[in-house]
Amino acid sequence: MPNILSLECLLTIIDFSKRIEAPSILDLLINVKCIFLSLLYLNFIQYSEFTLNIVQDKNWYSKISFSQNLSNSMPECLIFKRSCKLMGNHFEFSVVADNEKWAFEKIEFGINEIKRIEQLLTTFKDDSETNLINQNAGIMPVNVSRETFNLIQRSLRISKATQGAFDITYGSIDKRLWNFDQNMTSLPDKITAKKMVRLINFRNVIMDEEKCTVFLREQGMRIGFGGIGKGYAAERAKQVMKEQGVHSGVVNASGDLSAWGVQPDGKKWTVGIANPDSSHEVFSYMTITDMAIATSGNYEKFIMIDGKKYSHTINPRTGLPVTGIKSVTIISTNAEIADAMATPVMIMGISAGLDMINQMKDIEAVIIDDYNNLYTSKNINLT
Repeated sequence: MPNILSLECLLTIIDFSKRIEAPSILDLLINVKCIFLSLLYLNFIQYSEFTLNIVQDKNWYSKISFSQNLSNSMPECLIFKRSCKLMGNHFEFSVVADNEKWAFEKIEFGINEIKRIEQLLTTFKDDSETNLINQNAGIMPVNVSRETFNLIQRSLRISKATQGAFDITYGSIDKRLWNFDQNMTSLPDKITAKKMVRLINFRNVIMDEEKCTVFLREQGMRIGFGGIGKGYAAERAKQVMKEQGVHSGVVNASGDLSAWGVQPDGKKWTVGIANPDSSHEVFSYMTITDMAIATSGNYEKFIMIDGKKYSHTINPRTGLPVTGIKSVTIISTNAEIADAMATPVMIMGISAGLDMINQMKDIEAVIIDDYNNLYTSKNINLT
């Protein structure tokens, strides 16, 4: 459907103290024409059809206006998409535009921003700031960029708000405990599991605001951004693309997405909540704009032991996998927050998780339990 834009621009209101003679009206029309041509020259408006209206009322007031119909001059907007692998995940970028070349140029800005963040936060690069912090755990503070410092600081605030259910020191867990492959046929005992997570403690991350340093108090501690990194990257990519003039689009980071603006038909973006029993099927839909959605669930990575499914999400307090909840979807105004809050709600459980969400601003949750029962926070409408 072609875009139709009608522009009504009030130029001036003139009070006539007496009846206007024809030459005066002619002069007025000439002035209006000059203003219009000036706007056209400066690209403030695009000319398609120009109509001049002069309305005089009984009190001899005149209003001069022009309307511009751009139904024939505005090109049709489409959604342009590009997919690629970033941060070990599948990313898809969507931009609403009337020019393909322009759209893909703006998408490239978003991709480059995520690549930059990946180099900053990755644990697969020896000289990344994350690895330098981990390598010096229990030894010395590490000077980091203000960006990394602020992200860690925000992560610690979320840890406090969730009472440790979200914890970037989860990387301290012994990888031998959980590998989530077919070779794993039994659960570790509770004592062993608890020992394996003894180094997970966000309170042992020491921050120095003035020196911009980060110090892990215990040797063997490790931080990682797996619980917040995708959301942060999606949020940053969105901001960069908006700065480049993208008024409507979506950044989808393997299901954790940020959407802004509207589709070409003027409607909000329609997003689906994945069926926890079949990730390629949709459980429910919702329409959003200027919002972010993130989902954590046991359909992504799990093991089956004695006929029971165990999630890859580990409770940092017990060292054992979360049970009872199939998936948690968080809706927020910020992709970083949505990504970070999905896992702790799953760990905290239905009652405590929803109670926490309902006390927070600009955030909602949808929970599906092991029996496919649906629970939502307030203000949620699903179709």
